[in-house]
Amino acid sequence: MSSPHFDYVIVGGGSAGATLANRLSADPSVSVCLLEAGGDGRDVLIRAPMAAAVMLPGKPLKVNNWAFETTPQVGLNGRRGYQPRGKALGGSSAVNAMLYLRGQPQDYDAWRDLGCHGWGFGDVLPYFKRAENNQRGNSQWHGTGGPLSVAFQQSPRAVSTAWLEAAAQCGIPLNDDFNGPAQEGAGLFQVTQFWDDQRNGERCSAAAGYLHPIMAARPNLSIITGAHATALLWTDRRITGVAYRRGQHALKVHAKAEVLLCAGAFQSPQLLMLSGIGPGEHLQSLGIEVKQDLQGVGANLQDHLDVTLAYHSLRSDVLGIAPGAAWQLLKAIQQWRTDGTGMVATPFAEAGAFVKCAPQAERPDIQFHFVVARVEDHARRLHWGYGYSCHVCVLRPHSRGTVRLQSRDPLDAPLIDPAYLSDDRDTALMVEGAKKLRTIMQAPALASYRGKEIGTADIQSDAQWAAHIRAHADTIYHPVGTCKMGASQDPMAVLDTQLRVNGVAGLRVIDASVMPTLISGNTNAPTIMLAEKAADLVRINAN
Repeated sequence: MSSPHFDYVIVGGGSAGATLANRLSADPSVSVCLLEAGGDGRDVLIRAPMAAAVMLPGKPLKVNNWAFETTPQVGLNGRRGYQPRGKALGGSSAVNAMLYLRGQPQDYDAWRDLGCHGWGFGDVLPYFKRAENNQRGNSQWHGTGGPLSVAFQQSPRAVSTAWLEAAAQCGIPLNDDFNGPAQEGAGLFQVTQFWDDQRNGERCSAAAGYLHPIMAARPNLSIITGAHATALLWTDRRITGVAYRRGQHALKVHAKAEVLLCAGAFQSPQLLMLSGIGPGEHLQSLGIEVKQDLQGVGANLQDHLDVTLAYHSLRSDVLGIAPGAAWQLLKAIQQWRTDGTGMVATPFAEAGAFVKCAPQAERPDIQFHFVVARVEDHARRLHWGYGYSCHVCVLRPHSRGTVRLQSRDPLDAPLIDPAYLSDDRDTALMVEGAKKLRTIMQAPALASYRGKEIGTADIQSDAQWAAHIRAHADTIYHPVGTCKMGASQDPMAVLDTQLRVNGVAGLRVIDASVMPTLISGNTNAPTIMLAEKAADLVRINAN
């Protein structure tokens, strides 16, 4: 049986892949095939925001989650970190906390200054706006009418408001729009959540926004779920298709124009290396023929490392495990099903702040996520009682890691080594962030909630903070950079500024792996922006 042919084959139906599939298939003369290893992204665990707590831990079952681990981390006392990634249409936007954040304009201007012309903030802002259907309305900073529903939170907990008051008591200004004129300050996050139709209160994953509404109406778009890509197909020096496994079947699909690799910061470099594109010495050590020696493939891995301060709560209007909690949950489920509001609609991380902690810092270098529950080890360790917590992460870490192949078997997980805290500057700044966070957590506004500080109450010195961070810190889920775009003279650039793989025809990478540096915030909205812009680049090339 002959393999099917399409104009474009997209590998990965996550935030970038879903966006591309929508935008490219809008032209009925273009045929698009999307391969996704997971399911269709429609189940209630994805649609109900609170159910992220079921999917994120990755155990006892891996539900819509690859649930990767890192290699042992020297900077974390030899511990293996946990790396959940979404496995369904919508990708990690199907399992995340839904926070809509763009980062700082300087992040994108820094990309431009590194030689990524066309990627400054003025260049990318129109694509952020094009993606949005923002409850704020249309303005200089925001857009309406786009596929991605961006909402105010349906019903944030009172403790989140108390945390904002505590931040203000510590001299942090309030900010009602982290994606507006300035990022600095404390406020409630906007979320990727439906607000204007019968899906009110449901998660708006990239699939729910970009794919589910148009799939049945576009015969030129073929979506194959349960399809695990295993190799890129070569014809001379050109990529012309993708091999994949679906169940027990080995199959192929061919691209007449381009293959668009959107498998994420871990699996895009993995598939490139499995296909002979990457650092030659590493590929040769596994017996893989080197088709294109690109040293930057799998290098430059950056991630937001995170440590948490947690407290018992004296009040029960937060999330916890306690007598009556099950009844509260049942009532909350009914409320959410009725009108989309209540506890089930929570993103967990309801409030947060961007602050400056380093001496002479000109812009925020630390982010706080305030969570209306006690969170430990990615919700894989549960505790009796009510609590709340807050996360602190360094926004622009100096540490750089790698992704490598574990073996030639495409079904093996990649070797993920973020090299956390390999640069001492990251440790020092995280210590300052933790100290600043504690002042907020101990401010008067939280007095009616504040019970015992858990796990950090005895810490006083910087050395003790550093030791605690090395013993407990882990990712807050923002890996980027492993197929970075760059100027032609950059020997570690994998892609040009059109996101085309250097030295290989017919292939682009379009996902968070292309970012040369990590942005100052959560990465889902920037990944969707990248794909919005990439769709234009692909169309221009086709014409």
